[in-house]
Amino acid sequence: MPISLTTLYTRLQSLLHTHPVTPHPSTLSSSLPTLPRSLPTHGLGDEATAEHLLTDIVPALNGSKTTGHYYGFVIGGVLPIAEVADNIVTAFDQNVMVHLPEQSISTVVEDRASGMLVELLGLGEGWEGRVFTTGATGANVLGLGCGREAVLTSRLKKLGKKKGVAEMGLLKACYKAGVKEIQVLTSMGHSSLYKAAAVVGIGRCSIKDIGLSASEPWRIDIDRMERELAREKEGVVSIVVLSVGEVNSGRFATEGRHDMERIRGLCDRFGAWLHVDGGTFLKLRYIILRMGLTYAITAFGLFARTLPQTPEFAALHRACEGIELADSITGDCHKMLNVPYDCGFFLTRSLPTLHSVFQNPNAVYLSATPHSIPSPLNHGLENSRRFRALPVYAVLLSYGRDGLTEIFAQQVRLARGIAGFLEGCEGYELLAEGEGGRVEIEKIHVVVIFKARDRVVNEELVGRINRSGKVYVSGTMWGGEAACRFAVGTWMVDGEGDLEVIRGVLEGVLRD
Repeated sequence: MPISLTTLYTRLQSLLHTHPVTPHPSTLSSSLPTLPRSLPTHGLGDEATAEHLLTDIVPALNGSKTTGHYYGFVIGGVLPIAEVADNIVTAFDQNVMVHLPEQSISTVVEDRASGMLVELLGLGEGWEGRVFTTGATGANVLGLGCGREAVLTSRLKKLGKKKGVAEMGLLKACYKAGVKEIQVLTSMGHSSLYKAAAVVGIGRCSIKDIGLSASEPWRIDIDRMERELAREKEGVVSIVVLSVGEVNSGRFATEGRHDMERIRGLCDRFGAWLHVDGGTFLKLRYIILRMGLTYAITAFGLFARTLPQTPEFAALHRACEGIELADSITGDCHKMLNVPYDCGFFLTRSLPTLHSVFQNPNAVYLSATPHSIPSPLNHGLENSRRFRALPVYAVLLSYGRDGLTEIFAQQVRLARGIAGFLEGCEGYELLAEGEGGRVEIEKIHVVVIFKARDRVVNEELVGRINRSGKVYVSGTMWGGEAACRFAVGTWMVDGEGDLEVIRGVLEGVLRD
């Protein structure tokens, strides 16, 4: 007799309501021995396996989805309507690869969801290349892949060559184009940038950090950028990655539209493609790629564009100005949009470039009749694709612009409340100062980085906070010293209530 999914799901929901922020060490130690080390000869059966999952596995998972007090890594939560949609995804198990409107509405839903996402971000018209990915890391691979194609193909066309990197390969394309080096220019670039560079053959060693100064390393040095981009005449093509919402500090690489317009001008002058990566930790990363370079900006600050147009958020709006000048954008939905893992997105103005890199050639059985909606398998890494667009569609439809704007605003207010407390507490030091040696609260988005002034306490700070069992934070390094980071990403923000819990934990750490 089949197991009752309804009964099991009801039981699971009851477990979620009492789940801690992180499991107790004793829970982890008791769960580990229950995991088999080899494949059983005879299966346990559905009922016994379900009992094992609920009794042994579930208690040993963290509570990033079940509580608003998980502040590690900008994980996000899961909005109830997104959970409903994800259950539908599993129930119907659509493979969203080919646009077949006579058979399924799934590709149309994905197209509408990505279109609404573009509208939410205020990017305007022209974003014809839109695809949902496994996350921003995978989307960065798409961005660098498109950028690599664009910068080299542009040079090849000037030499009368009709094929690009996707056809002839990277080494041959570089040789034919007279390119001796591809460099990546960034400021405090996220680790996923290094991974993407390795995957697409550019290489981790090609990445150069050109931060403005020791006091503001997250800001890009545009003057130095110009000098580096000028090396295009020497056969050095470039990818520029700007961190707008740098992973540790949450700070932005640009200071307003004037910076973006200047960078855009440099990209046009030297032949660049501008890409915004708003994902891996909702980092907003502009990858500009065109003839000789790629300009990328990392930023989980991408969704700061959706905040209310009020003085309270004016500094964040200024930092995000000009993003619409980009040629492509990557980001995460499973963080700020609070849909289940895993879901990212990639947007580009150049659908032909995206198609040239990721198409499935010579596969007649995968062909679809001509339609306005392109088949997703020709615009991403995967041919087989989960219907991950449905939870995004559900959230955008359920909450609309106003509802999501309010969620994002509450997240920023909580982060700034935490920063305000730390700034006034003698035992802690708020980090990531701007000009003048002070942390500008009005420029804080959803990340707060700090340390304890006492060296001994600071070395144990993350562990002491997490052992409270009331909140979870992640550790990092800043200025060569251990530091702690609050990253607010869940929809379950409870303003003053959350701040009271956090104050109590941080004050308790100092007392103990």
